[in-house]
Amino acid sequence: MTGPRAWVEEPLEPPPPKERGSKLLGNRAFLVSTGSTIVFFTVLTLVVVLAPGFRVVRGSFFSFHAMKESFFGVQREGLPPIWRGFLLNVKVFMIAEVLILILGLVIAVIRQIPGPVFFPLRLVAILYTDLFRGTPLLLVIYIFGFGIPSLGIQGMPNSIVVWGGAALVLSYSAYVSEVLRAGIESVHASQMMAARSLGLSRWQSLRYVVLPQAVRRVIPPLLNDFVSLQKDTALLAPLGAIEAVRSAQIYTSYRFNFSPYVMAAFLFILLTIPLARFTDHLIERDRRRRAAGGAR
Repeated sequence: MTGPRAWVEEPLEPPPPKERGSKLLGNRAFLVSTGSTIVFFTVLTLVVVLAPGFRVVRGSFFSFHAMKESFFGVQREGLPPIWRGFLLNVKVFMIAEVLILILGLVIAVIRQIPGPVFFPLRLVAILYTDLFRGTPLLLVIYIFGFGIPSLGIQGMPNSIVVWGGAALVLSYSAYVSEVLRAGIESVHASQMMAARSLGLSRWQSLRYVVLPQAVRRVIPPLLNDFVSLQKDTALLAPLGAIEAVRSAQIYTSYRFNFSPYVMAAFLFILLTIPLARFTDHLIERDRRRRAAGGAR
């Protein structure tokens, strides 16, 4: 061929047709799920409303007046408000959470110490974990709340809130220590060997290399434990601590109405649901991060 080469612009290919089938299928699935949800809750509502004892249950458990009165309390009659008791639940939860993290981490680290010299410490940590994981939490609260103050030891606090909180800390630390230990063991041994090859001691390698990775991996299960802890602060009620459930019980015994229990449950739900959704968010983010790392 002589002469300059002719460049002819090729026509652009038409865009692929839209997948109408998948779009219609998605819309249909959305409509079916929405319709089934509406039908389910409609049937459930009709079953409850048409039940013979619905009026009695509504007046005994869902009285707005009783909820409002129990929430703010009745000062002239000496009835404690539920909101003030719920603040005690939150206070115990916040303090216990910090102490549980510290004690649980100490126990988990002790169980990872190698060598026969530290066998007694490892044995104590194992016995502690087995003891408090095997004993029902309510029994631990009874033993600490009623038993230890009865000893009358000089200098020891007699507050049932303190000893009830101590029971929560000791019991939950056993569970948290196992979660943290699982996180530590999930870190590959090569991480420790690489840190030791750089001149770090075993304790420095554990602190700066292993523990940061382990804690990051177990944050979702730890948050699940703390969601349960927030609810279990209500177990201080049998000791006589005036927290939310105990306040509701006092009002119920005085007015013969169970609506304060519903109000107390509503307060716990307001605090628990955000923590649960935050935990789900962290689990989903960790899943996406692992999937992205596997794809690379």
